[in-house]
Amino acid sequence: MNIRVHVSLKPGVLDPQGRAVHHALEGLGFAGVDEVRVGRLIELDVADDTDDTALTEMCEKLLANTVIENYRIEKVG
Repeated sequence: MNIRVHVSLKPGVLDPQGRAVHHALEGLGFAGVDEVRVGRLIELDVADDTDDTALTEMCEKLLANTVIENYRIEKVG
């Protein structure tokens, strides 16, 4: 089973990468971009019988820093 874990900073947490990308877009002449937030995508190939509890534990113990990040698990296919 293919899994995608989308990880993003929680609202209100400073995002230096997002700020740098926003500045670069402005420098390239792109107007109208109010804010940029940079996250990450983690793709996993797990056994078909892997349950939601195990996926949640993976995210909370390793894949996401739940103090400052949110995550969303997506089952693909």
